[in-house]
Amino acid sequence: MSWENIIPDSVKELYEIHDYKHAAAILCKEFHQEFLELCEALMAFRFSEEDITKEGGNESNIPKKFSEILRPKGWKAQKLDVSNVTKLTEKDIDGKEVIKENEISNPSTHIIDYVKGRIAFDLEWNSKDQTFDRDLYAFKAFYDYNIISLGVLVTRSNDLDSYFTSLGEYDDKNGIHRKYKDKYGASTTHMGKLLPRLDGGRNGGCPVLVFGITQKLLSE
Repeated sequence: MSWENIIPDSVKELYEIHDYKHAAAILCKEFHQEFLELCEALMAFRFSEEDITKEGGNESNIPKKFSEILRPKGWKAQKLDVSNVTKLTEKDIDGKEVIKENEISNPSTHIIDYVKGRIAFDLEWNSKDQTFDRDLYAFKAFYDYNIISLGVLVTRSNDLDSYFTSLGEYDDKNGIHRKYKDKYGASTTHMGKLLPRLDGGRNGGCPVLVFGITQKLLSE
């Protein structure tokens, strides 16, 4: 079943959406309550011009808006440490159980922004683009260790680029004249940096559902 038949129209109208390995179908059918809660958060989220232009505060306001909805529903930041997880086993040709090799050589202690049950959700608004490597590696690792069933990522759609340009310029705290769009540059987290990583398979076998924040979410 295509994600287009699963994600509510009200969400599709606001976000750029990409589905890898049938993540939407798994989320909706196997984890329906979590699916409804995520849709609620996505529908409620809005950002303002002040969130973008406020000196020193624009990055912290965005995740707070998701946290206000998800934290009371049990979505918690969680350190998923695989050091205490028994490696999966498989049977060899003679039927004997053997340790299944995994790419992880050292325990990972990456903190996922929001975790509930077997669903991991990370929000990347304006971090360095290498953060996507960390997120996808974590999704892959914890999926391989049977800790999560899928990952969800929210980031900026490149639809926002023209909006950032339209905001013009400002003087920073050092009195230097800058453009607002430069705060959201090519080397930061946005859809154009995420999709090539997913297309290249950096999520491994982990299903991933991606939502891109567009201009339609700009509040008056």
